Amino acid sequence: MIQIEGLVKTYGPVRALDGLSLTVASGVVYGFLGPNGAGKTTTMRILAGLARPDRGRVSVLDRQVGAAGVDVRPLIGVLPEEPALYPWMTPMEYLRDFIAPLYGMGPQAARQRAAELLKQVDLQAAARRRIHGFSRGMRQRLALAAALVHRPPVLLLDEPVSALDPAGRKEVLELIEALRGETTILLSTHILADVERVCDVVGIIHQGRLIIQAGRSELMARYATPLFEVVVDNGFGAWADAAAGLPFVRNLAVDDHIARVLVSDVPAAQQALLHSLADAGLLVRRFELVRPSLEEIFLGLTGTEA
Repeated sequence: MIQIEGLVKTYGPVRALDGLSLTVASGVVYGFLGPNGAGKTTTMRILAGLARPDRGRVSVLDRQVGAAGVDVRPLIGVLPEEPALYPWMTPMEYLRDFIAPLYGMGPQAARQRAAELLKQVDLQAAARRRIHGFSRGMRQRLALAAALVHRPPVLLLDEPVSALDPAGRKEVLELIEALRGETTILLSTHILADVERVCDVVGIIHQGRLIIQAGRSELMARYATPLFEVVVDNGFGAWADAAAGLPFVRNLAVDDHIARVLVSDVPAAQQALLHSLADAGLLVRRFELVRPSLEEIFLGLTGTEA
């Protein structure tokens, strides 16, 4: 659905994109991750036709964005990070009388589509209230409805939940999950827990280049480092020094009553660590093999803070 090849974009001395290439398959929710300044928003703007690359090629459904005589706007719905809405309008007026006519819909089709979308984003009860009184979450759901008016095969979401409270985030993420398979979604975000929840594929961009692209479960499995977390009631004492010398222990970090042990051999560690804890007379509250979070993988790959 989306093909980006060798994308380069500079702003004066700053190279925002440095040969970025990636592919987004049909029907997936693609998590587009990167630290601040990595080039995510620049990529989204180029895809939406709001900026032009210095070099490279961008295609949506095999139509080249920016090519002479090619209009990809009917193929794309866009939800910007801070959507601009007309506060004096109602949601019904905004969708029916403003957005739908932009896509050539007549009055009857526009009214029907607006009603469908307001129900889909759970705003039918507020359909005739003025937008100026809406919460940030309600405004974001309305902006998502506007992006879906023309049933686009590709949906670009730029930080769709970054400014929302927990309730608003939950509502918008549930809407995104419900759209899986209905449209292809490119979701730019820095909230890694949200990517773990809703995305099928993850692409991590750093300094304008794609450094990894993989299915979410594949990424977690490929970069998962076996890690045991041990919680005790009475302090670790000399146990930590002895455990650090075991042949399968790659790293051991102790913080008060919690130890995190990176290992190279899970079965051997599981048996030997338990025995060593018992022999040391430690009161073990928890002994668990934990999976690293996407945040830990992200930080390891980019060497930055999320």
